[in-house]
Amino acid sequence: MRLKKTTLTWMVLGLVAAGLYMARAPISMAIAKRVATQRLSSDPLRGLPDGLHVAICGAGSPMPDEQRGGPCTMVIAGQQIFVFDAGNTSARNINKMGFNAGNIHSIFLTHYHSDHIDGLGELMLQRWVSNSNAEPVKVHGPIGVETVVNGFLQAYSLDRGYRVAHHGDAVLPNKGFGAIAKSFALQDDKATVVFENADTRITAFSVSHAPIHPAVGYQIRYKDRSMVISGDTTPSAHVQREAQGVDLLVHEAMSTDLMALIQEGAHEAQRDKLAQLMKDILNYHTTPQEAADIASKAQVNFLLLNHVAPPLPLPGLVDVFLKGTSDIFKGKIQVAKDGDFLSLPAGQKIIQTSSRY
Repeated sequence: MRLKKTTLTWMVLGLVAAGLYMARAPISMAIAKRVATQRLSSDPLRGLPDGLHVAICGAGSPMPDEQRGGPCTMVIAGQQIFVFDAGNTSARNINKMGFNAGNIHSIFLTHYHSDHIDGLGELMLQRWVSNSNAEPVKVHGPIGVETVVNGFLQAYSLDRGYRVAHHGDAVLPNKGFGAIAKSFALQDDKATVVFENADTRITAFSVSHAPIHPAVGYQIRYKDRSMVISGDTTPSAHVQREAQGVDLLVHEAMSTDLMALIQEGAHEAQRDKLAQLMKDILNYHTTPQEAADIASKAQVNFLLLNHVAPPLPLPGLVDVFLKGTSDIFKGKIQVAKDGDFLSLPAGQKIIQTSSRY
């Protein structure tokens, strides 16, 4: 009798499974519709406490990295969205984290290496079409930003015409396409104000990334919270000066030990020019240990290592990357990955960390 009941149970379960399999397409369509509606109607900004928030939309370098796309840091100050650098996965990662690229207020570039700008065209396009923006986005940068922006405008000019012709000016306003370049000058002895309103102040300062010049970092202040983005640089007294006492330092970092492994591999593979290239790039970046020293001297509360190179595909490599940093800097250290989200609520000292993926 028990055997018959067991057999009957399995038969019923089999029929249910078969029915679900046959109905998988309409079930999936219903789920997809619900998810799309929820995603498109949500506003993640409404759920954030007033303050500074940092979303990593690209934590990597030009080297292929499954966990880290090209450099991109999104900063939310109150309800304002600012994007710093526009690497190759910027627009997609911003969307993946649940934010609307159409709400971007301004874009700021640190310098014009390809990995910091190669996602700018897509980001400008998504900012235009996502909200049918009637005004182009402002792209701030040191001398040279006009060349970069104008190049993307020319490259996307045919696409612009196609989209306006297809959707109409009422849906995609022709005048909202693209970007407006906003160039600023630099002073060695102090920072330059590049954006300011009642609660928000963004300043730019020169950093050392020779032969790339100009290259800058940024300090962002919103009410009583503050942060610095180093940009690409060797250890810089200017970064230390501008980071003095800030809540969060987002600093680039490259491991010389791990880069040496790549050089050795390139030599063994008889790719000597690649080995030389890997050696050359060491002289215009900062090691994790050097970044930790800057953070310690500047007395910051939290160090987020960004523009991570080389890739760290194995968990143990993170330990190699961070070796010795905790002896130098006693605050919180984190190696950034795409999707990392840090919240600095106004009126408090805490920094909350999470992931938007």
